[in-house]
Amino acid sequence: MSSNSIRSLWQRTNSLPAGNLIFSRLLGRFVPYTGTIGPRVEALSDGYARVSMRDRRRVRNHLNSIHAIAIMNLAEVAGGLALNYGLPSGARAILMSLGIDYLKKGRGTLTAEARIELPDTTQRAEYEFETIVRDRSGEVVARVRARWLVGPEEERVGDAPG
Repeated sequence: MSSNSIRSLWQRTNSLPAGNLIFSRLLGRFVPYTGTIGPRVEALSDGYARVSMRDRRRVRNHLNSIHAIAIMNLAEVAGGLALNYGLPSGARAILMSLGIDYLKKGRGTLTAEARIELPDTTQRAEYEFETIVRDRSGEVVARVRARWLVGPEEERVGDAPG
């Protein structure tokens, strides 16, 4: 899913009744693994995304809490949407690394929020951003750092730097 298609789809669906739910379901179809956690995109704009995930059996672990990788997946989709939604025309991004600090067990609905400073160029460069995951009470469950390689669309940005 390209940055332009993310922006276009959000703009077309967000004004509809339950538009964010429609967008979220379509996102899950375009990115099947992300769809497994049932993310719900609540807000999306240049450099900002807020995405939630309900606590349900399919995202739980043996410790009666939300699985660590489901939390990481939630944060990755929020950060990726915030970045890709606001990329300049002709740019694309690929995730290069992901790190997480788990601060407490995740229970109940979790919300990931990413606020990032967008690159205003299509020049090939790496950027690191943080996404915060909170529980319903607002307590921080996890902090996620993602390093993205941004470059021109026509270049294969997934190739190793250098």
